[in-house]
Parts: sequence; C-alpha cells; structure tokens
Amino acid sequence: MRRHRIDPAEVSYEAFRASGPGGQNVNKVATAVRLRFDVRASRSLPEAVKARLLRLAGSRASRDGVLRIEARRHRTQEGNLRDAKERLQNLIEAAWQPPKARRPTRPSGVAKRRRLEAKRRRSQAKDRRRRVDVAE
Repeated sequence: MRRHRIDPAEVSYEAFRASGPGGQNVNKVATAVRLRFDVRASRSLPEAVKARLLRLAGSRASRDGVLRIEARRHRTQEGNLRDAKERLQNLIEAAWQPPKARRPTRPSGVAKRRRLEAKRRRSQAKDRRRRVDVAE
C-alpha cells in the first residue's frame, strides 16, 4: 500500500473531553481528538482525488469541504491522535484508487429462461390457492 503525503500544515487537531472509559481522568483530561482537514483548500491532492475523498467521507465532510474525524477509542490523547491520523490516511488511500469502470452486462438466455420458469411456478402456486367455483 502506497502512503500519500499531505502537508502537515493542512491538518489541524483539537483535543476535547471524551465520554466513556478513562477512570478518574474522564472528567479532567481532554483525551479525545478532533482532526480537521480542509480538502478543497488542500494543495497536496489532485482535484479528482479531492472529489473522491469528499464522496467517501460522506457526513464527516461539511458542505464547505472540511473533513472532520473524531477519535475517542483510546484512553490517551496520543492514542486517539494516532487513530485519527490513521483513519485520515486510510480515507486518502481509498480516494487515490480510481473507481473501476462498469461494463454493462446482459443476462444469458439460460438465466432468462430460468427466471421466467420460476415466475411461472410461483404463479401456478398462487393460482392453486384461489377459491374454486363449483358448478352445480
């Protein structure tokens, strides 16, 4: 796997208090980390990669193109910072991979016949459930 470098100045970090595990420190120490990366303003990535990155980020990206990753899995700020950086790196790696072109396919003749036969059998089963009129 290739590692793509982005300028560290383009990424900002903010520590905040996390809920969850942490013992007595949980209400005193800011261990969770919020990473911000302005994708649209980045000079480290080509436009195509930026577009794919924003699409992959989904709700983690704001309308103005700022990607936000919150990490709070670990009890230490260092662990959460490492986790946030790794998650950003994984997203960028995925965005560098161009999507595979879809080749349109058609069902084979056998597949069509099998589908129609299944529909016919299902129809017959439903027909057998109907009420039968008895001629008197």
